[in-house]
Amino acid sequence: MEQALLVVDIQPSFNPPEWQVEGVSHLARTMRSVATVERHDETITPFWKQLGWKPAPDDQSLVVTDRVFVKHGYSPPPELIRYLKDAGVERVLVCGIQADTCCLAAGFMLFDAGLHPTMLKWLTVGSSLDRSAGLGARLWRHHFGQGSVLETQQELEAIMQG
Repeated sequence: MEQALLVVDIQPSFNPPEWQVEGVSHLARTMRSVATVERHDETITPFWKQLGWKPAPDDQSLVVTDRVFVKHGYSPPPELIRYLKDAGVERVLVCGIQADTCCLAAGFMLFDAGLHPTMLKWLTVGSSLDRSAGLGARLWRHHFGQGSVLETQQELEAIMQG
């Protein structure tokens, strides 16, 4: 099964932990990889008006990937799905910031496009509700199946070899 890594919103506005940036950067160098970056545009998504918070308008990904897609809300842009499908990708390994919001929104979009979203829990952090990503992992398993969350790098290595 052709796989790709989707790095969700690992950018300065979200202050990701250094271990996450390093771990995801290492993995991104080993496979096809894409990233999303959340940029603020109040005319598109009313972060400030509704939430009293906004990401920077010009953030860059802290992880080098083959391609970066800009988004203005929780979900990735449709161009990301087209890019992955055009490349023949079937399974998308997802990691990044906010397992229970932005990563989950990406999972729904990938699933609806006929792809197999798989969360890499050890490289993902949750929202302020649960920084451990445990809530996000539970939601992923509920919506995308029991095999949709990999807890460790060893689990990923096993499916890549097998």
